[in-house]
Amino acid sequence: MDRPPPRLPVFLNLAAIRFPIGAIASIAHRVAGVLLFIALPIVALLLDASLRSEAGFAAVRDLLSSPFRVVTAALLSWALVHHVLAGVRHLLMDVGVGSELARARTSARLVLVAAPALALLLLVWELT
Repeated sequence: MDRPPPRLPVFLNLAAIRFPIGAIASIAHRVAGVLLFIALPIVALLLDASLRSEAGFAAVRDLLSSPFRVVTAALLSWALVHHVLAGVRHLLMDVGVGSELARARTSARLVLVAAPALALLLLVWELT
C-alpha cells in the first residue's frame, strides 16, 4: 500500500494576496475591537488614578496633555467609530439587509471611508 507523500506546509504571502473589500472591512472591524479591548483597562486605570487624589488627577492631566495624546485619541476615535459602523453593517447583513454582493461591497466601502472621516471630525471637535 503506497501512501502519497505528506504535503509540505505552503507559505502564504499575505502581502501578495488581494483581499476583497468586505474582507478588509471585516479585518479592520476585528482590529478595532482588539484596540478597544486593550484600551478599556488602561482608560479605567487612568480614570481611577484621576479620581483618587489631586496628585493623581494632575498626573493623568499631564499625561493626557502630551503630544502622544493626539495620536492615541485619533487611533481610539477611529477604532470606536469603525467598530460601531462595521458592527451595524454586520448586524444588518445578518438579518438580510444589504447581504447581496453589490450592496455588501458598497457598505464595506462606505464604512472604510466614513470611519476615518467621522474619527477626524471627532478629533477636531475634541481639540477645539
